Amino acid sequence: MESLLKLQNGSDIRGVALDGVEGEKVNLTQDSCYKIGAAFVRWLSGKTGIAPEKLRIGIGMDSRLSGPDLEKAVVGGMLSEKACVVRTGLSTTPAMFMSTVFEETKYNGSIMITASHLPFNRNGLKFFDVNGGLEHDDITDILEIAETIQSGSFETTDNTFDLLSLYSNHLKNSVCAQIGTTADKKPLSGLKIVVDAGNGCGGFFARILSELGADTNGSSFLDPDGHFPNHIPNPENKEAMAAIQNSTISNKADLGLIFDTDVDRMSCVLDNGSEVNRDAIIALVAAILAPSYPGSTIITDSVTSDRLTYFLEDVLKLKHLRYMRGYKNVINKCIELNSKGVTSPLAMETSGHGALKENYYLDDGAFLAVKIVAALAKAKSEGKKLGDLISALPALVEEGEYRFKIDCDDFKEYGKKVLETFKARAIEKGYILPESFEGVRLSFKGDVKGWILLRMSLHDPVMPLNIESEIPGGVEKLKEIARELISGFDKLTAKGF
Repeated sequence: MESLLKLQNGSDIRGVALDGVEGEKVNLTQDSCYKIGAAFVRWLSGKTGIAPEKLRIGIGMDSRLSGPDLEKAVVGGMLSEKACVVRTGLSTTPAMFMSTVFEETKYNGSIMITASHLPFNRNGLKFFDVNGGLEHDDITDILEIAETIQSGSFETTDNTFDLLSLYSNHLKNSVCAQIGTTADKKPLSGLKIVVDAGNGCGGFFARILSELGADTNGSSFLDPDGHFPNHIPNPENKEAMAAIQNSTISNKADLGLIFDTDVDRMSCVLDNGSEVNRDAIIALVAAILAPSYPGSTIITDSVTSDRLTYFLEDVLKLKHLRYMRGYKNVINKCIELNSKGVTSPLAMETSGHGALKENYYLDDGAFLAVKIVAALAKAKSEGKKLGDLISALPALVEEGEYRFKIDCDDFKEYGKKVLETFKARAIEKGYILPESFEGVRLSFKGDVKGWILLRMSLHDPVMPLNIESEIPGGVEKLKEIARELISGFDKLTAKGF
C-alpha cells in the first residue's frame, strides 16, 4: 500500500476519490480517511492537552460526489478515538474555521472535506484548530500518526448542526456593520448583484444579498452539484470568468461575484463587464481598506505585477511586500508583521485567496465579498461607481506564463542551479534585480518595460516563468532575454517558449 504521506499537498490533503478518469487511480479511500480522522483526534489531543473523549470536532463538506462516503469514514475514525463529532453537512472552508470561534459551536477543531477547484473526481481534507488552518508540518505529523492506525468500521453520528445558517447570519451582520445600518433597513435595496457559485457551496451568498434587499435575479449555478456540469468553480478559470461576465452584462447588474467550490476564494466583475481578478482584485480590496489603515503594508504573492506596486504605493500611499506563492505563506507573513507592530490589514494571492487581519487572518471569499458589496453600496449612495476605486490601476498590456518541466530525478538541485545561473547572468548584464523572496525577479525600465520572474514550483518538478510587458510586443522581447539567461540547461522544456 502507498504511503499516506503521498496524499499531502502543502497544508492540505488531496487525492483521487472516484474511479472513471483514465490514468487516475483512487488513492483517497474510505480506509485512508478513517485512519486520518483517528489521527487528527490523537494529534489535536496531544496539542491541546484535552483528552480525546472531551474534544468536540466539527466536520463539513463541499458539494463533491465523494463527500458523503469520505465523511462517513473520517467520522468513523474520530468516533473510534471517543471524540464528540458534529456533522455540519454542506459547509464552506471558512465556515469550518469559524465553527471554532462562534459561541454556539466553539469546536476544538474542525475538518472540511474539499479539493477546492480540482476536477469532480478529486477530494481532500483541510484542518483547523482554534489558531486557524494547520501548517505543512502539522499535516505531516497527522499522516505519520495515521500510518500507525488500523482500519475500523465506517460509523456515523446523528449529532448535527446547521453551521451554514449560522455563518450566513454572521456575514449578513457583517455587511450591515460595514455600511452602518441594520438588516431590517434593507441596505442593499436598489442594487443588482449576480452570483455565480459554479455549483459549489457559494449559492447561499445570493440568499444573503436578497435578504438585505439586493436584486439577485440572473444569478447562476447556485445549486450544489458535484458533477460541476456548467464550468469549473474557479475564479481563475477563463470559462468561469466569461460566465460571470456574461451574466453581469446581460442582467445589467451593478456587480457580479464568483466563488470557488469551498468559498475560500472569490473574484468579481464590474457593471461594465470588466473582470476584477488577479492584481485587480488585490487592488480593489486594498483600496477599500486604505482609509482605515493609512500607510499599512499589503502582502501579496510573488507573481503580482509592477502595476500593482505602483497603485498600492504611489496611488494609495501604502507599502507593498511581494512575498512567496502559497496562501499560507502570505497569511503567516501578515501575522508575523502585525505581531512585530507593523500594520498589515491584508494578505492576498492573485488566485483570489485573501485574508484580513480584522477577520482572524482567514482566507474567506465570502467575507471579501462582504467588503466589496458594502463598498458598492457606499459608492452608489454617493453617486459613484465601485470601479472608481481602481481607476488609477494601469491596465494590463501583455503577459505570458511558461511552465518549464525539469526532466531529471534530482529536480530541486537542478532548479537551484538554474536560478543561480539565471541570477548571475542577469547581474553580469546589468539588469535590475528587485527584492525577491521566491526565485529571481528582473525589472526593465528602458526600451523594454516590464518584468520577468523565474521560480521553482512549490511541489512539482516545474519552473514557472512569468513575464509582463508594459508595451505592445514586449513579451517577445522579454522572452528573448529569458532564453539567453537560461541557455544551456537542456533538462528544461516548455511548450510555446
